[in-house]
Amino acid sequence: MALLHKLLIARALTCGWALAVVLSLGACTPAPDVPSESAAERTPAGAATAPAQPFPSFEIPLPNLPESARMNFFAGKALAEQPWVKAPTATKARDGLGPLYNARTCMFCHVRGGRGRIPEQGDELLIQGILRLSLDHGKYDPTMGVIPHPAYGDQLQTQSISLAHQLRHLASSNLEHSVAPEAYIYVDWQEETFRYPDGETAQLRQPRARIDKLRYGSLDNARTSLRNAPPMLGVGLLEAVPGASILALEDPEDSDKDGISGRANRVWDPQTNRMQLGRFGWKANRADLPVTVAAAFVNDVGITNPIFPDQPCTAQQAACLAAPSGNDEQGHELPQSLLDLVVLFSRNLAVPARRAPQDPDVLRGRTQFYQTGCQGCHQPDYVTGSGIADHLANQHIWPYTDLLLHDMGENLADQRSDFSASGREWRTPPLWGVGVSALVNGSGQLLHDGRARSVEEAILWHGGEAAAVRKTFINLPQSQRQALIKFVESL
Repeated sequence: MALLHKLLIARALTCGWALAVVLSLGACTPAPDVPSESAAERTPAGAATAPAQPFPSFEIPLPNLPESARMNFFAGKALAEQPWVKAPTATKARDGLGPLYNARTCMFCHVRGGRGRIPEQGDELLIQGILRLSLDHGKYDPTMGVIPHPAYGDQLQTQSISLAHQLRHLASSNLEHSVAPEAYIYVDWQEETFRYPDGETAQLRQPRARIDKLRYGSLDNARTSLRNAPPMLGVGLLEAVPGASILALEDPEDSDKDGISGRANRVWDPQTNRMQLGRFGWKANRADLPVTVAAAFVNDVGITNPIFPDQPCTAQQAACLAAPSGNDEQGHELPQSLLDLVVLFSRNLAVPARRAPQDPDVLRGRTQFYQTGCQGCHQPDYVTGSGIADHLANQHIWPYTDLLLHDMGENLADQRSDFSASGREWRTPPLWGVGVSALVNGSGQLLHDGRARSVEEAILWHGGEAAAVRKTFINLPQSQRQALIKFVESL
């Protein structure tokens, strides 16, 4: 109740919104207060905060992870990093790749636990992101969240076990595909210049996915959505946030008339066979980490498991269905015991400490963050629940997300629903670690499709419920805009 009371007070004192910054101060009565800076917010994961020196990392264990669990953490890390191979082979523990897939390992896309990378050049093949597919916007299969394409499913797999695919770079290769990859994807960028009222400018860009060599017929009227791999830091702590704390932030009818109507996604959980609160994925379409990890294994790597036991082949892909599998006696390529290790690894990834949280510019930016209303969606803090692993329980964490869906406007819309999320809605992404993403693995690409190369660009793409906040941000003096950005980069 104390946390709920605090959240309600925070919401009442603000007129704001999400990361986009700013609310129209003139339209917000009274002007929002700014809470005092506390020592707690300098350690964003509580006792699970890791040092950011000598360099930040998104793939190290929580510092308070018990010693007895560390061997399993590193075993899970090895499973997430080591490549899977085509079946059959003598390597029974790691065969079964594909037959269709996007990556050979989990960490191929989440390099060092960080963000993926959407190609910068139009002649570069998309290999660390994916293209989601679906039919019939507004309707969905109650267990999948979408209506999959009959030939391609709900995701284009751009790799296959076919030798012809592996040797496609050789001009002399005349091999026939055994199992053809579904397509190749390239990304073209359209640039534009944004001009602030004070005359300053910023370059923006938006992607256009270009699909080449479709192998299983037309995509018909399928809707597509380019997705970059999100970072993995702190996901176990987000899983530990009580559902009641998230639902307390919902305001689907905007009853407080602040222009923000966050709502939770309700998604199918194949483990419990009932609907659950969604909290992971760009549209919050996964309920917890076991389902998130298992779905990535089957869809991205083509590895069946106890939660998703079917190969990633549609009924129209006969060669895919006929290809040898790496199934064990239980009919899975990844048994429950190994899936549990990868989940344990994911659940215990640390969050780096903030950098220079008391720098005067950072503190000025913190004031701007609150006064402009970013915390309306980027909910600063939670206390994790009890009844879970001791080292994850009762931690005061600062992820800066409400884990709810928000209408982000037409410019970011993919017009593709996912469970109850509309084509204009996205889950508020956490901000912790955003300032060191590029240091972790070279990718500082933000937003679902990687279009934003900086926090500033991400803010300028906000619309919908965040339109008023964005308007206030762009009307701030340049020094205040930069201070706010510096604060976000310190989180």
